[in-house]
Amino acid sequence: MPAVADVLARDYDAVVHDPARLASYADSVRVVVTGGHAGVDTALLDALPGLRAIVHFGAGYDGTDVATARERGILVSNTPGVLDDSVADTAVGLMIDVLRRFSASDRYVRAGRWATDGPYPLQRTVSGSRVGIVGLGHIGTAIATRLEAFNCPIAYHNRRAVPDSPYRYEPSLVRLAASVDVLVVAVTGGTGTRGLIGREVLEALGPDGVLVNVARGSVVDEPALVALLTAGKLGGAGLDVFTDEPHVPPELLDRDDVVLLPHVGSATVATRAAMADLTLANLRSFLETGTLVTPV
Repeated sequence: MPAVADVLARDYDAVVHDPARLASYADSVRVVVTGGHAGVDTALLDALPGLRAIVHFGAGYDGTDVATARERGILVSNTPGVLDDSVADTAVGLMIDVLRRFSASDRYVRAGRWATDGPYPLQRTVSGSRVGIVGLGHIGTAIATRLEAFNCPIAYHNRRAVPDSPYRYEPSLVRLAASVDVLVVAVTGGTGTRGLIGREVLEALGPDGVLVNVARGSVVDEPALVALLTAGKLGGAGLDVFTDEPHVPPELLDRDDVVLLPHVGSATVATRAAMADLTLANLRSFLETGTLVTPV
């Protein structure tokens, strides 16, 4: 979040990426501005006795111990809404790429294989694919809306049904996976969803099923995903997130049935600018009024 860091350094008495200085100012720190992955864990909460607000750059905040922060009366914000469209676009793009193998086809052409080996093999049709969405929140709904244009039957899994949703609710995640061609993961990260997409769910998707993950790497059992892809028991995957970023399982790197992105779901100029604006609006609001614009 370089734009935010520049403003913090210019306009505020801010400590930017300097743990040593942070330790010397620990008692006077009132607000922490952080990314969702870095966050503020229990140890940092304990080290900042004067902390009163945690302002996140991003929709996710799984790196922060929110429960402990709330117990201590510390306010927490994120940047919801402004990144929904970009992340939804990414999810649909991954789905199309995996089903049609566009990235693999591009490599085929660049390697000169079109001329030597002939036409690229036929692939699957995107339109009409049955899609299951895990997490029908703002981003999940934006994904579903886009897929309606492809005439995709849509079902979803949440902790509970969404009132007035036009999509089919499936209370069993395993049954949802078994009933769709593509499973798109769009839930929040954190302990509550860690390993949610486990081996049983992935096996239910089957050898023709595709997993798309634009949520957090921790939501998917990554070793099980790798094992099933390697064994031919899963049809493909489109991944923007990983368990141990920026490290990616080496078994995935040479697979044409897998599309890998470096966590760029919200990485457009306009979206990141909007995220920065909302982050700074939360900071200003807290310093001026003691409240946050978008509390979690």
